[in-house]
Amino acid sequence: MFNSNIRVLFPFKIVAVLLLFIGTVSCKSTESTKSDETASSSNKSELEELYWEKVEQSRMDFTEADVKFMRGMIAHHAQALIMSRLAPENNAGAAVQRLAARIINAQKDEIASMQQWLRDRDQPAPKIQIEGLDLYIEIDNEPFTSYKKMPGVLSQQKLEELAKAKGTEFDRLFLKYMIEHHAGAVHMVDNLFGTDGAAQDEQAFRLASDIQVDQRTEIDRMQLMLDDLPESG
Repeated sequence: MFNSNIRVLFPFKIVAVLLLFIGTVSCKSTESTKSDETASSSNKSELEELYWEKVEQSRMDFTEADVKFMRGMIAHHAQALIMSRLAPENNAGAAVQRLAARIINAQKDEIASMQQWLRDRDQPAPKIQIEGLDLYIEIDNEPFTSYKKMPGVLSQQKLEELAKAKGTEFDRLFLKYMIEHHAGAVHMVDNLFGTDGAAQDEQAFRLASDIQVDQRTEIDRMQLMLDDLPESG
């Protein structure tokens, strides 16, 4: 009787022990998984924090030459907007009008990027106001006129000459002056890259490199367009 009870109870005991064991293991496994998830989440959080610290540090890795370049190039680009806006109203050829529209789109975006770059680093960004052929630029409520001495910037006399030209004559002058203007911008980038410690900031380097590549490409394109124009009478 006793042995019989043992035989009957034994399987139930085994099952109970196994269930208890499985339950314990399962609980430990769940705890372990939760622990792993918590550790993983903590590591991820630390990595994210480290990443943003690095981003913030990289933003502070700039020089006065970078700031000067951004401010100057914003003004330089602003004059290109004045020149390009003349194309439709001065009966420029279709190719020159398409080029002028591309220049406006590209340089407006780059102006916004450079202004944001300065603001992100707590540096005053130039404010631009265009009225016809006149360009007004302020930095911290002070007029910023030194840009007029930068390479490629057209004198007011040349701007007025361009504004009076029509049709093919406008195309010729626009291409000639915009080639000079772009060459000036490329020179400014070369000067930045040649300055010790400048353009170490990743974003500044990328902005300057894009300007250099885009404007060199457009200089080649504009030279071909200029060569294809009929001789002036």
